[in-house]
Amino acid sequence: MRFRFQFRLIPFIAALLLALLGIALGNWQQGRAAQKLAVQEKLSAFAAAPPVALGPTITPAAALEYRRVTVTGEFVAGWPLFLANRPMAGRSGYYLVMPFKIAGSGTHVLVMRGWLPREAEYGKLPAFTTPGGVVRIEGIVASSAGHVMDIGTAAPLAPRAIVQNIDPAAMAGAAGLTLQPFFVQQTGPDVPGESLLRAWPAPSSGIDKHRGYAFQWYALAAMAVLFFVITGFRSGAKRGHAGNDKPGTHHAGNREAGSSDAGRKQAGRN
Repeated sequence: MRFRFQFRLIPFIAALLLALLGIALGNWQQGRAAQKLAVQEKLSAFAAAPPVALGPTITPAAALEYRRVTVTGEFVAGWPLFLANRPMAGRSGYYLVMPFKIAGSGTHVLVMRGWLPREAEYGKLPAFTTPGGVVRIEGIVASSAGHVMDIGTAAPLAPRAIVQNIDPAAMAGAAGLTLQPFFVQQTGPDVPGESLLRAWPAPSSGIDKHRGYAFQWYALAAMAVLFFVITGFRSGAKRGHAGNDKPGTHHAGNREAGSSDAGRKQAGRN
């Protein structure tokens, strides 16, 4: 049995594009998984290292990202900001962000103090307390506070503003403060009576999810190629059957059979 393959240009182009798309997106998901795996390794290494004492010298975020730090100073109580659309455990709420003045200097750092639930009354801000005087806090350096989609026009940065996103440069300009170019996610023991929660999402979470997505995209690329090959052989087989079933072929065969019968009859008469 001969297998025939019929090459068709348009299905080939469609399968090729789909396969290339699947491979590209699969590679992208694998890259995301590799990035988060590298972050996980950094977190594991830094977790075992002693915390770094954060001073007033402006330091690039990349030099301290994911490091455990301690910082001594006092909160600027008049500049609380609320990052909206930050759910936790299925509940809507905010991240409370406040400037923290590093002791003995004019340098500040933005501290993500924790999570607060959103009040049922629209626009009402949740209650919280701020320790007064000089305190020592612990935390982990983060290059950003996360990013969510801006809904409508962004609110101007002002004390007690509810905003979607924030970065230290914008905050420095709005508040007139000298700020470190990163955030500190406050950790450490909970303060009795304080309503802030500090179960920060791990930046390395979702590695298995990215790997699963990569497998799906690679499978799509393989199926596109397989579909093109199978349909090509099917089309070739149909074309071969159609060629064998041409009317002229049957008529020629009938004429040859008729001639043979007539020859045998003539030989019998002789």
